[in-house]
Amino acid sequence: MSFSSLGLSEPLLKAVAERSYTTPTPVQVAAIPAVLRGADVWASAQTGSGKTAAFALPILQRLAAGHRERGRFVRALVLAPTRELAAQIGESFRHYSRHLPEPVKVLVVYGGVSINPQMMALGGGADVIVATPGRLLDLIDHNAVSLSAVSTLVLDEADRLFDLGFADELNRILTLLPVRRQNLFFSATFPPEVQALATALLRDPVRIEVAAAPATAPDILQRAIEVDPPRRTQLLRHLIEENKWTRVLVFVATKYATEHVAEKLRKAGIGATAFHGELSQGARTQALAAFKASKVQVLLTTDLASRGIDIAQMPVVVNFDLPRSATDYTHRIGRTGRAGESGLAVNFVSAGTHAHFALIEKRNGFSLPREQIAGFEPEELEVPADPTGGIKGKRPNKKDKLRAAAARAAGQTPVAPVAKEKKFSWPRVR
Repeated sequence: MSFSSLGLSEPLLKAVAERSYTTPTPVQVAAIPAVLRGADVWASAQTGSGKTAAFALPILQRLAAGHRERGRFVRALVLAPTRELAAQIGESFRHYSRHLPEPVKVLVVYGGVSINPQMMALGGGADVIVATPGRLLDLIDHNAVSLSAVSTLVLDEADRLFDLGFADELNRILTLLPVRRQNLFFSATFPPEVQALATALLRDPVRIEVAAAPATAPDILQRAIEVDPPRRTQLLRHLIEENKWTRVLVFVATKYATEHVAEKLRKAGIGATAFHGELSQGARTQALAAFKASKVQVLLTTDLASRGIDIAQMPVVVNFDLPRSATDYTHRIGRTGRAGESGLAVNFVSAGTHAHFALIEKRNGFSLPREQIAGFEPEELEVPADPTGGIKGKRPNKKDKLRAAAARAAGQTPVAPVAKEKKFSWPRVR
């Protein structure tokens, strides 16, 4: 199978060749002909499977053959959950359209930057708008754009649009679109809420499910290393230096942790920077660009970077904090092992997260041996894998040690601390 056999025009085939694409991926083989003939598409494929080209190429061909409206109208609308993913999709549209006989106006709009330049750029409308939902609604409220002429709607990473709390904004946008339009839903996973939306909006869709078969699955070596939480930063530094990792993407749970761990690594002489949602858009762009250009060695990030961030030659991903769900785990480690390259995914597992990681293993259908690194062996005892939460480890805390010291000073026999029942909130898995 070749791209030319999918019905794409010569200008698009030329743009594809410039990207060194030789053979279309399974999702592209299934989606491109369906989109070209105007069908709705419901596509589920793993991260890194070529979903952007699967919808961008046929959309551009249909736009090139169609009628262009004058005024503040949009012909194709692509919604994405993050600014970085929106920018990446917009870049792809611009590259693929570069050889078309008529120029295609592609605009990327998102928050975190001034709205005025975006309003000015929308003068005369656009052929393609790639947007985050909130900023798109801001522009609509300012009468800068109308959705009444949209012929194709794309939801990219549809499950993430719901996960990040965009449901209300998405519903408002849907009410502003024409009833007759082409709908394209692309995502790696389709949880129940997204399935319900797809069922309600799609008309006789072409269902595409591309499973990661063992023969085509990304070549990612996964490891699970046991370590006490206070020693994770030291272990991370040790692994970076011992293995001479040149580029590492590290996922943590909070925005504060990105800054905190990055600062500790910098003090140890390792180039590191933080990447999270509270940074200004300029700072986010600068951090990502420095990491892509290998000006910094380590990027500390929240799940903001688990979707749509395509960084060539990403050899190592570290889950400093485990993700909340099995689905998020798949997206995180999918940042490595892309485009036929091998990758490494390292997970830090503590006594308190053993049960959660076992759940991630079960939901994703794998099992990893637990490793220990010399000098970083955990002192906390393992919490039993009990769905009710289990029992806290028996390592004495500061209060226990003070009580024992006071008892010895009084000539009494110290009483061993009583293991307390651990309060546990079972992690939600979508």
